[in-house]
Amino acid sequence: MNLEIILHAGLATGTILLFAAIGEIFAERAGVMNLGVEGMMLLGAMAGFSTSLATQNAWLGLIMAIFAGGILSLAHGLVTIHFQADQVVSGLSLTFLGTGLALVLGEGLTGQNPPLIPNVSLPILASIPFLGSVFFTNHSILVYVGYLFIPLTWYYIYKTRPGMHLRAVGEKPSAADTLGINVYRVRYFYVFVGGCLAGLAGATISLSVSPGWYSSQTTSGQGWIAVAIVIFAQWNPVRAAVGGYLFGMLRRFILDLQGPALLFGFQNPIFMNHNLSFFLQMTPFLLTIVALVWGSQAAMRKRLGSPAALGIPYIRGERGL
Repeated sequence: MNLEIILHAGLATGTILLFAAIGEIFAERAGVMNLGVEGMMLLGAMAGFSTSLATQNAWLGLIMAIFAGGILSLAHGLVTIHFQADQVVSGLSLTFLGTGLALVLGEGLTGQNPPLIPNVSLPILASIPFLGSVFFTNHSILVYVGYLFIPLTWYYIYKTRPGMHLRAVGEKPSAADTLGINVYRVRYFYVFVGGCLAGLAGATISLSVSPGWYSSQTTSGQGWIAVAIVIFAQWNPVRAAVGGYLFGMLRRFILDLQGPALLFGFQNPIFMNHNLSFFLQMTPFLLTIVALVWGSQAAMRKRLGSPAALGIPYIRGERGL
């Protein structure tokens, strides 16, 4: 087994989950659960791919993907913040909406070859034995952005005044309101930020990690995995990064299990079994379902450190949260 290849590929795939999971952390820290991550990612992947193809500029494609995810997320914000609708139902509807829009607008894109986000190696760091070849050699620029994004996000949430306002709105919005923090504005803003990061995650797939447009198979359920990672990470961006990279490595490891020549150097009939192959591909999603069911219980969410006002609409003047 080539551990170096698994780790290298896992970092690239994990960057997708990193952006999506941290975007969801921002939204949920503000008290808004958004289960539409998959739809926003898919729309972002399509928007980034099609814009890069049309303009022959991958960076413009990346910007358009971020914008597309953010705009779609505002529909969820309007329904849940302004109209106080059920956040779970709205999030699921957003997934269907984003998926439908991406499939309709992305028709005819399959097989096209737009400019992609380049892969680079960091000159000095890449020469470090083993670590250099894993972390700093031939990665997309977005992978390196992800490295910086982890500590900056943690610092923002836990060590800055806007981060304190974010946490206050998610824990006790009525108290935050009395202190002059505009709860509605904060929630709209972070729902939008979460959508933008989901769009970025989608473009990371179609323009970098797995270039191409393959309709609904582009995201392959990674939006749902990102939602589960948020629960595993207890709404902490550093833990979410670790979870994202581990899931990315798991996906690569499963591919190697299905490729016996890579794993053992000979054709092993056990791993050529198609039923076992399907089971291995299901493993990340089984873990996702377990996490979502586990984290859906109110008592368990409280024990995990979920924001107290998560999923609860804020109505000014009402007693309670």
